[in-house]
Amino acid sequence: MEVFKLSKANLVVYLHPSKGNDVPQAIRYELSKLLFKFHEVFDGVVLAYNGDVVGTNAKILPRIHPNEITEKQTTNAKIRPSIHPYFGVRLKATLLLFSPKPDMLLEGKVMKLGQESIHVVVLGFCSAVITEEDIRQDFRYKIKHGEEVYATRSDKRHVIKVGSMIRFLVKSMDEEILHISGSLVPPNTGSIKWLDHRKEDDVESERKVKKRKGENSKETRMQANGQLDEQLLQQARARSFKKSKKQQSGEER
Repeated sequence: MEVFKLSKANLVVYLHPSKGNDVPQAIRYELSKLLFKFHEVFDGVVLAYNGDVVGTNAKILPRIHPNEITEKQTTNAKIRPSIHPYFGVRLKATLLLFSPKPDMLLEGKVMKLGQESIHVVVLGFCSAVITEEDIRQDFRYKIKHGEEVYATRSDKRHVIKVGSMIRFLVKSMDEEILHISGSLVPPNTGSIKWLDHRKEDDVESERKVKKRKGENSKETRMQANGQLDEQLLQQARARSFKKSKKQQSGEER
């Protein structure tokens, strides 16, 4: 599954008659209320939208109590304010959703770091915390030049500090307050800068291995060709020697 996904939805936006002079702007205003909030009907946080009005007929709605709870639908969502009367405008919309699930990888910026936890912000609006028990043992907390950091024992270049971009595993998400619990236990998590350098090193090492294998194969072929050339030369010398010997024998007769 992907952290980001596109979802097509049929929406009904309810507008006050006073907004009838500028319906497009009123629709944009109502849709903007969806942004950066988790919506169960969409199973994600709406990051962006693109909608087209379906039809030109508007329907005046009956009076509805402000606290009335409408049935959730997977294919139709309704924006229903609490002041009446309203008219409904049907839309076909494409929504960009942020939908992190357990065991997915996310990237974020470290905002605060301490011995017991690392605090991260994702996409500028979603907070995440990685507690000490979810930081792998290879990481060691220390204060370097007056700055709190986490550095790995296996590679001192792998450092996490305030301002670092990190990749972490999602454990769970509180959808109401948009708060994520994360983990740095898997080996493919940590500082993005270090992970990218390691990937480049792995690619370079693989390239060198392939090059070495190619050189060894070429050398083997050259040696084989050299041995073959030597055998052919010896055979030619042998034939030349036999021919010379026959000529000498004929002259003696």
